[in-house]
Amino acid sequence: MLEISQLDAFHGDAQALWDVTLDVGAGETVSLIGPNGAGKSTLVASVAGLHASVRGHIDIGGVDVVGLPAHRVCAHGVAVVPEGRRIFGQMSVHDNLCLGAYRRTARARYRQTMAEVFELFPRLSARSTQLAGSLSGGEQQMLAIGRALMARPSLLLLDEPSLGLAPVVIDEVFEAITTINQGGVSVLLVEQDIDRALEISTRGYLLAEGRIIVGAPSNRLRDNEDVRRDVLGI
Repeated sequence: MLEISQLDAFHGDAQALWDVTLDVGAGETVSLIGPNGAGKSTLVASVAGLHASVRGHIDIGGVDVVGLPAHRVCAHGVAVVPEGRRIFGQMSVHDNLCLGAYRRTARARYRQTMAEVFELFPRLSARSTQLAGSLSGGEQQMLAIGRALMARPSLLLLDEPSLGLAPVVIDEVFEAITTINQGGVSVLLVEQDIDRALEISTRGYLLAEGRIIVGAPSNRLRDNEDVRRDVLGI
């Protein structure tokens, strides 16, 4: 589904990623963990076509999307839930969701997809006419995920979905991610909550200082000394 090889990324003259190689298989959830400033969000933005200063290869379904603008990457089945949600606060929940149905195939099925989103997140259905900015933080995160699902992606990129949420809401969000993956959507999950991330993923990668330090099955990565040192600080 997603194959990244020898990826470098830059912010102006400063290099943020070095020779990153990772993959996400069809129907798989893979976690990307690492300390703050490691380059995780830059990696997500690079895959989504939101960060253009890259070199290397990003293959999605066998197509190299490096250099393509974000709307072209979306057309290849990629949707992103950005860090900080970035919903449109002065628009209704319903209208935010409609904006997610960007792809032509998604627009044709937006009513069906919206019903599926409301089934996944019933609170959004109850608040469909409410301004998105008036929702709680957890509800806004659900809306950001629902908006991404409206594109009917085959690959979902989630950047810190638990950030700033109460534990009970985090449980709901991670249950939803599991349900989404069980529905056949591949997931690349960027997350600071290592235990939760590795619990729902089959494999994971540790990114530190812009480089992949280790990649391994989740149960092995959880006890890896590099993870304990670079992420947990112990």
